[in-house]
Amino acid sequence: HTSKRISEIIEEEIPEPLRKAVCVLSGPSHAEEVCRRKPTTVAVSSRNAEAARAVQDLFINQNFRVYTNDDMIGVELGGALKNIIALGAGISDGLGYGDNAKAALITRGLAEITRLGVKMGAHPLTFTGLAGMGDLIVTCTSVHSRNWRAGHMLGKGHSLEETLDKMGMVVEGVRTTEAAYHLARKVGVEMPITEALYGVLFEGKDPRQAVDDLMGRNKRNENKDIAEMLRRKIQGRPF
Repeated sequence: HTSKRISEIIEEEIPEPLRKAVCVLSGPSHAEEVCRRKPTTVAVSSRNAEAARAVQDLFINQNFRVYTNDDMIGVELGGALKNIIALGAGISDGLGYGDNAKAALITRGLAEITRLGVKMGAHPLTFTGLAGMGDLIVTCTSVHSRNWRAGHMLGKGHSLEETLDKMGMVVEGVRTTEAAYHLARKVGVEMPITEALYGVLFEGKDPRQAVDDLMGRNKRNENKDIAEMLRRKIQGRPF
């Protein structure tokens, strides 16, 4: 309910000298595959470049490739917000809407993740990388994804309570949807997919009606928001 990132919470709880050494490791990395030494690539970020490189050296090996990224906010938000879209992808598959719908959901989901991320201080290009698009793809499509599986059950008609009970594990996207919904409204960022999912999860909205509402939104230009973000970044202006 604080809308704080995990790194911010950790920094509040550890001694001052250690706070700048906090690192974030994120990316498309389901543990079921990592532990079987299947090729995996992630990103590590920190406010301290030396700390990030130390973590990179610690984790990198033939099967687990680690890139550094100096955008800690973007890496962390990408890893959290993609769970919202994965819930939506699962619902879409549960409803039988097919590949076209899921591809659109992933793409437009990335757009709204980027809008909120940039508003919170992230660089827009981070969301085209491992912690953004990479993690989003795997979480929306993999059988290992808890959030996709939970969404799939919701799309099949199960209630949220029944879904969470049957999952037997944490489905991060549920509470992340709630936090992102309120945060987006607070900072004035449009997140239509997140809003639709909030309605399904917490207001009893029918998933099919939520999809119909998304498809019936007013016409707009696909690239307008991102182009404006990049222009402001180049000019050194606030977003």
